[in-house]
Amino acid sequence: MTGKSDFATGQLIGTVLAVQANFYQVQLDVGDKDINTPLVSHSPPPSLLLCTRRSRLKKIGQQVMVGDRVVIEEPDWAGGRGAIADVLPRQTQLDRPPIANVDKIMLVFAVADPPLEPYQLSRFLVKAESTGLDVVLCLNKSDLVSPQVQQKISDRLVGWGYQPLFISVINSINIDQLTSHLQDKITVVAGPSGVGKSSLINTLIPNANLRVGEVSGKLARGRHTTRHVELFELPNGGLLADTPGFNQPDLYCTPEELIYYFPEARERLAVGSCRFSDCLHRDEPDCAVRGDWERYEHYVEFLADAIAYQTHLNQQADPESTLKLKTKGKGQSQYEPKLESKKYRRVARKTQLQALQDLYQDSEE
Repeated sequence: MTGKSDFATGQLIGTVLAVQANFYQVQLDVGDKDINTPLVSHSPPPSLLLCTRRSRLKKIGQQVMVGDRVVIEEPDWAGGRGAIADVLPRQTQLDRPPIANVDKIMLVFAVADPPLEPYQLSRFLVKAESTGLDVVLCLNKSDLVSPQVQQKISDRLVGWGYQPLFISVINSINIDQLTSHLQDKITVVAGPSGVGKSSLINTLIPNANLRVGEVSGKLARGRHTTRHVELFELPNGGLLADTPGFNQPDLYCTPEELIYYFPEARERLAVGSCRFSDCLHRDEPDCAVRGDWERYEHYVEFLADAIAYQTHLNQQADPESTLKLKTKGKGQSQYEPKLESKKYRRVARKTQLQALQDLYQDSEE
């Protein structure tokens, strides 16, 4: 998050808000923009600088990400430009989306239009838990369901280990309460398309002006509207990162660590232990986790994907890898064995005709 720097006088510190091509939009810390400002100026120095990266950083392979805290040199106040001389140590880092120093992940789903899908929500929650960041779960379009339905959904998610916040962007329900969760933090917004992420960001940050897509009637899903990662400043402090829309997040984790991304399973492990230290909580005897909790079925499915993915990694160095990623219904995917291409490849008609001609000539001879 942004704030006055503690670094030596003469250094400009800022936060990277956006990265496009080889240019970086940097928001300067409050007060730092007055450092090294010309004594005579007809206009105040800009709060944003369009920066390039020093060649020294390129040579050492130092990547500059959205959310990075950076040191700026040789600011051109009149032209609104500068150069990134150094990248300060990152507190956190996400690879997908590529963003640094995130404090929270805000998952946005809709309770209706499109309908709430437990499997899809569970997949997003597991992905969010794998980052190690705090998770804020927002359920939009709450005005479309009754209070009784809201309570039923809430009770279910509390059993999962989450306290959802029901909001309505159109009717401004609980928007102030949500704002308090985001104040002075860098928060990543994620969730499936069509649930109102862009509309919510436009409400929280009126000058964001994000494109809003309609929900597809055929698939009951929204269209992709966001193209790149960008940070937007919240009026009351803090930064919000909108991320490129996607329908299903990846679950690239080891089978052993997957169970710790389910809060209800962590509770079971906190009060008991499995007989085997390498228990995968599937068929092993005296397992402390396996039981009648609702998302256990989701865990088993995700575990199969994690095992298949680990097998894929082990065989990645083998050019004759036997697995391929296949998409199933409802956005689900899993690794399946490949067919032997040479064995099952259909013979070209030209080759068939040539073979018949050769056979005919042989018979005549």
